[in-house]
Amino acid sequence: MNKSRLTCLAGMLLSLLRLKQVNLTQLALAFSSEATPQSRYRRLQRFFAEVVFNYDHIAQLIMSLFDFEANGYYLALDRTNWQWGKTNINFLTLAVVYQGVAIPVYWLVLNKQGNSNQRERICLINRFIKQFGTNNIKGILGDREFIGGEWWSWLTEHEIPFFIRVKQNQCLNVPHHQPLSDFFRDLTVGQLRCLRKPRLVGQTSVYLSALRLETGELLIVASNMTCANLMDIYALRWQIEHLFQCLKGRGFHFEDMHLTHYFRIKKMMALLAIALAWAHKVGEWQHKRVKPLVIKKHGRLEKSFFRYGLDYLTESLLHYQTDSLRHLRLLLLLFLTPNEISPSNKKRLLS
Repeated sequence: MNKSRLTCLAGMLLSLLRLKQVNLTQLALAFSSEATPQSRYRRLQRFFAEVVFNYDHIAQLIMSLFDFEANGYYLALDRTNWQWGKTNINFLTLAVVYQGVAIPVYWLVLNKQGNSNQRERICLINRFIKQFGTNNIKGILGDREFIGGEWWSWLTEHEIPFFIRVKQNQCLNVPHHQPLSDFFRDLTVGQLRCLRKPRLVGQTSVYLSALRLETGELLIVASNMTCANLMDIYALRWQIEHLFQCLKGRGFHFEDMHLTHYFRIKKMMALLAIALAWAHKVGEWQHKRVKPLVIKKHGRLEKSFFRYGLDYLTESLLHYQTDSLRHLRLLLLLFLTPNEISPSNKKRLLS
């Protein structure tokens, strides 16, 4: 991007953090410029219509901000959708599970209603592994939508573990097509069972675990690897639900976006991904260096790192406190150049 477009991107990012809104009309009002609000609005419209994003570079920026590779990471795959007028907005998102909220890395805007198909999922994962490889992937987490013989076979062929929920009426690939629920029908509420031998579901041999929920429903999880804590690993999937909450009502009100064009919606998601990553990093910094969050009686922090960081950024931008703005400039420097500052200088700056 040239200087003008980079300035526009930075201005939108700061406006987004001020207002926690994605509506371009509102962003234009908070956009720092001497131009009229109408001119600012037209500038934002031109940005989304004309600028081309390199999504691989955005993914590399986001991955570089977090120490994912040190211990490996789980990837969560999920979809969120809503309707604006007669337009269905349907997002398939791949995110890295991290400290209570999944961090989005790649996404597809599906030009249709309903579930993703196996080809779309493979395309999304394949784009990720072309950039970051498979060595650090500890597993793929997905809900009941993400089943399918071709998809599971592709993951197994690439030696990528998966932990995916399956339907109770899913059948084994045996002559009598025995439903999976038959193996767990005697479980009581809260009881867990793991089958020691793999079973053939479709064309893939998988290990099965099940938990009886309080509603009486069975939570059955399939994996292509044996694992003693399979259900605990699958529980990490809820973090992508938290991501969608952060993008929507608890954060940036994504559903208030009035964009309907495929490529413009995808660009807005890129802006949100950068803002969410920045807010999360600021929340971590606040917790470690400024004021630690209180741990409640239930064992969880009083608020998420994302919320902690977002509130700090919003307050700093709205009230222009000298100390806050100094911290903000420092954090922006560390955010934008994570690999260009030596560990000793970074430690000195944060002290």
